[in-house]
Amino acid sequence: MSLPADTPPAIANTLGYLQHHLQELTEHQNTLEHTTNATLVGLTAQLQQLTQLITAPTLTVALPPIPMSLPPVSPPSPVPFTLSK
Repeated sequence: MSLPADTPPAIANTLGYLQHHLQELTEHQNTLEHTTNATLVGLTAQLQQLTQLITAPTLTVALPPIPMSLPPVSPPSPVPFTLSK
């Protein structure tokens, strides 16, 4: 930025100071914007993966049929009862 030759030094110094800090703020803003965009890209990819997992057809496992009648139960075998002293 060029200033007229008759610009007082205090004003020129103040403008230079402001220009320097505006440049720093712009760089900081660009860095934050880049970080935000990268984060959004990562989150979008994760969201797409989750959506695919949720909407993917699930595999079904065929279970064997349940018998309509239960097999006969055999009575328990007799166990001799003995007293111990």
